[in-house]
Amino acid sequence: MTPAEKLIWEQIRAKRLDGIKFRRQQVIVGFIADFYCDAAGLVVEIDGSVHNSPEQKTYDAERDRIFSEKGLTVLRIKNGEVFSDIGKVLEKIRRSCVVGLTSPPKGICDCQAPSPYGEGA
Repeated sequence: MTPAEKLIWEQIRAKRLDGIKFRRQQVIVGFIADFYCDAAGLVVEIDGSVHNSPEQKTYDAERDRIFSEKGLTVLRIKNGEVFSDIGKVLEKIRRSCVVGLTSPPKGICDCQAPSPYGEGA
């Protein structure tokens, strides 16, 4: 993890942000998300300067489109925002979770195994 990701992770891990569970480095439909809240359908990406290149912007846009098609919300936060006002960043994440939590769980991350009791169990 980058220093900015480490700083965010310390604030949101172990349900430290309003009891909301996040996973880090979560595989979702073949992509790795920096942080993911399954209950809210929220992907949080902490972006460094590499995300400013035209190639990376194109890649990120396609990735965000795919996440969106799966019903997920992507929140992109720049490293500078994390270091300049972590409180504001955490509030953005909190608000995005509240919005997402009003919808049914998405349940699409690759970490979820099928129920051993059959479909619908």
